[in-house]
Amino acid sequence: MHDPRIDQLARQLVRYSTNLKRGEKVLIDLYDVPEDVGIALVREARSRGAIPLVTLNSLRVSRELLRGATDEQFRLIARHRMAEMRDMDAYIAVRGSHNIAECSDVPAERMDLAQSHTRKVLRHRVEKTRWCVLRWPHPAMAQQAGMSTEAFEDFYFRVCLLDYKALKPAMNALGRLMTKTDRVEIKGPGTDLEFSIKGIPAIPCGGECNIPDGECFTAPVRDSVNGVISHNAGTIYNGIPFDGIVLEFEKGRIVKAQADGKTKEINKILDADVGARHVGEFALGFNPEIREPMRDILFDEKIAGSFHFTPGQAYDEASNGNKSKIHWDMVSIQRSDYGGGEIWFDGKLIRKNGKFLPKSLQKLNW
Repeated sequence: MHDPRIDQLARQLVRYSTNLKRGEKVLIDLYDVPEDVGIALVREARSRGAIPLVTLNSLRVSRELLRGATDEQFRLIARHRMAEMRDMDAYIAVRGSHNIAECSDVPAERMDLAQSHTRKVLRHRVEKTRWCVLRWPHPAMAQQAGMSTEAFEDFYFRVCLLDYKALKPAMNALGRLMTKTDRVEIKGPGTDLEFSIKGIPAIPCGGECNIPDGECFTAPVRDSVNGVISHNAGTIYNGIPFDGIVLEFEKGRIVKAQADGKTKEINKILDADVGARHVGEFALGFNPEIREPMRDILFDEKIAGSFHFTPGQAYDEASNGNKSKIHWDMVSIQRSDYGGGEIWFDGKLIRKNGKFLPKSLQKLNW
């Protein structure tokens, strides 16, 4: 039996997130998702008079391509993908995963080689199209979240069909506050960090580019970060899970990095290039429906009462000039049930134990 929530989601992606118009071309990029998802998106795009194109992908097949990646192969792949992307006005990707660690045995050098070619396609998509990317709820995701498949599906649709438009006034107020802020201090268990965000825009995100959504991001002035940060949410990078990450900063650079049982692995990633040991993003998460981490960054970075601090590449919309081949969102939750914490802007307490204190921001609280 067809789930009507799929049609509701397709309508939101087409009419709100990408705002498709008559005659526009949209690439619908599907990874390991039910056919009903693609059909709903095609129908909804056509209802707006748009022209849908569809690609069907498999993570297991992608893994096999990556395991034997060659320079010639991915140069060819990137050239064809770029030609396709240049012809698009919009891009919608729905990505499922039966196994989040599917690519964990892809050699790092092969992954780097592939990404060095496809990164140009990614940048074109981000900069030149209206785009939206989301996960699809597989049983593997339910297992990550410690939930039954049915309960997770219900959670997924609540999160994705959230009335993001209703949060816009408070999100925009947070964006204005962050944009005019200079000094930021973050305190909590194992965390005592300070940095500047002066002169760097803050971008509120309300369901246009990522689903689920609910964050406001900027970047620290590149050399301003000092102190220590302890992350209490597990993360995954290139298929490798990490827990208990602790980073120490001096003048903007990560001078010491530890992770439970994987200190060697985390330092290898952070040694990828010069920019990998500097931070390219600082963001506050506030989606009221997302409460617990599940090693899926599209969900985890929006957790209510969280923030993330990101070694690597900065976004162009809020750039501090940092360049890197990596962009690794690391999440800390500051709600009382996770030990609490404080965020101060220019000497004023803005968020305590995950809840915003200024009246204009309180609608972002759960």
